[in-house]
Amino acid sequence: MIKRSTDAAHRAWALLGGDLALTAAVGYGGPEARTLPSALPVAEFARAAVAVCALAAAEWTAVRRGGGTLPKAVVDDGAVATAFLSERHLRVDGRPAATFAPLSRFWRTADGWVRTHANYPHHRARLLAALGVDATAADDTLVTRVAAVLADRRAEEVQETAYAAGALAVAVRTPADWARHPQGAAVARRPLLSLERIAAGPVRRPDRGPAARGLRVLDLTRVIAGPVATRTLGLLGADVLRVDAPGLPESQDAHNDTGFGKRSALLDLARPTDRATFEELLAAADVVVTGYRPGALDRHGLSAEALAERRPGLVIGQLSAWGSYGPWGGRRGFDSLVQAACGIAVTEAAPDGTPGALPAQALDHGTGYLLAAAVLRTLTDQCAGGGTHLARFALAQTAAWLTGGGTGARDTGEPGGTYEPGEWLREADGPLGRVRYAGSPVRFDGGPADWPRPPGRWGTDEPKWT
Repeated sequence: MIKRSTDAAHRAWALLGGDLALTAAVGYGGPEARTLPSALPVAEFARAAVAVCALAAAEWTAVRRGGGTLPKAVVDDGAVATAFLSERHLRVDGRPAATFAPLSRFWRTADGWVRTHANYPHHRARLLAALGVDATAADDTLVTRVAAVLADRRAEEVQETAYAAGALAVAVRTPADWARHPQGAAVARRPLLSLERIAAGPVRRPDRGPAARGLRVLDLTRVIAGPVATRTLGLLGADVLRVDAPGLPESQDAHNDTGFGKRSALLDLARPTDRATFEELLAAADVVVTGYRPGALDRHGLSAEALAERRPGLVIGQLSAWGSYGPWGGRRGFDSLVQAACGIAVTEAAPDGTPGALPAQALDHGTGYLLAAAVLRTLTDQCAGGGTHLARFALAQTAAWLTGGGTGARDTGEPGGTYEPGEWLREADGPLGRVRYAGSPVRFDGGPADWPRPPGRWGTDEPKWT
């Protein structure tokens, strides 16, 4: 029998400012098998992230009900593992979602390895331009040409050339290399997350009722981590409106996975009419979650300080890849790049030395559930003390917690069977067709069993609250 460690959940709940006595309301179970096998304690981390999210949802629900007994939360390892692989399980009318593009991968260099990310068309174009490779060739030809170029160049040189061109590439480092790197050292000095009261704000008086009904969430996030957080708030009944710029491309496949329980609209904040619409949305919002690199939204007046000034009482969630500090504080990044830079790719390497990866985009998914938990915990705290609050997360800090012992001891015992995800997959009809998807692992007594709406077409909803 597998002994399920709960140490990580206790540590994360303490960092969220929660009462440790409440962790007794969380129960654990699921298949007697390793669900996310890895050299690192990924299953323990995933379980902890979901546990504190479910507990925060139960706590907030109890507040909305006027107090009383805290609903019991149940964390099922099978549901957790299936959800952490949700983009791989997704089917729309039987079609799987596209995952990594051909140019998003590890490459050998003259002195080691580099990892690139080119899933978006503009990142692909910038990478090829930075390397001096003709972008008009077929993908298989491009792979050969890029491999030939990179084989003669140093990984660090490729990384900095790509950064200067607005492309995405990082040198693969060992854990020791990352610890010596200025950004790695800066990350190591920080905790998993930070929660702070940044301004005054009224005491929150929540509507009576289940979960997060009546809560308005402005979702300014992309890719996985931020959208997972807001998708979770949508599960609980919040009115989640994702807003994107019309000129920035997004993958419909990515939105199909993270668009459950929310709507999606386009606004160009450089246009006066769209800006006025956005300000109307902000004036009625309870929560704003951003997932762009630090400083990217400041020119639109969307820094945490500017938001607090215009909307006292907001809960603001900010997510980045590397953090808002250190020499990489303003750089773009993704889960796969953070894994490569901070030593995870080396820790998970194949026997022949080829860099590896975690069994899921665990930094993304785990940070998403932790961010949702931080929002819910802050909403609860606002009912007593008010204020405008800021929760900050970085994938690199999540990676440091995973690799540095923050998750505690690993599970012990041999697998007692083979984990099959079918039990935790669901199907529903929606605007896009028949969708097969991973059910939410965030569960508590009296809580929602599923999202109130399936995903729709990205960017096609009206920019208004329901």
